[in-house]
Amino acid sequence: MIKKLIKRYSFFLVMLLVLLIVFIWNKNLGLKSLSSIFSSIKQMISVVPPIMLLLGLIDVWLPRETMMKYMGYDSGIKGIILSILMGTIAAGPMYAAFPFTKVLLKKGVRFRNIIIFMNAWCVIKISTLMFEVGALGYKFTLARFLIDLPGVIIMAFLVEVLMPKEELEKLYSVRS
Repeated sequence: MIKKLIKRYSFFLVMLLVLLIVFIWNKNLGLKSLSSIFSSIKQMISVVPPIMLLLGLIDVWLPRETMMKYMGYDSGIKGIILSILMGTIAAGPMYAAFPFTKVLLKKGVRFRNIIIFMNAWCVIKISTLMFEVGALGYKFTLARFLIDLPGVIIMAFLVEVLMPKEELEKLYSVRS
């Protein structure tokens, strides 16, 4: 049992050891690292609980059949559009998209639509676009958007085609 725990948390334990070495080597750098860690934990604590609540509601309220109809294998263009819309209106940092992705897999959403959703969350989120217009101007933002939008879709098709079928089956077989 202890070996299993050590294996499961090996990355954390190694990083803890690295932090300890940094503290011994340079106390100020160690304190900055610790401050950064606590800042990240604080941010995650403020973001993760509402996301988990929303995911629980989505999991209960949206039947698998509905998700498959609108975003599943045979959803076509409507699945692509819904994936883009979901990704662009999303709020929160990118790590918040991963629990959503798990729910989408569980609900039978087509893999390319999941990739579109995640890419849209990263590069064409409305909140990011609005910030970008203010900081870089509407011409730059529009040009980037017009490049990124087809890029998001093309990348999703490529990933789905290049992903080995066995790997896709593994992803969809994990339902818990």
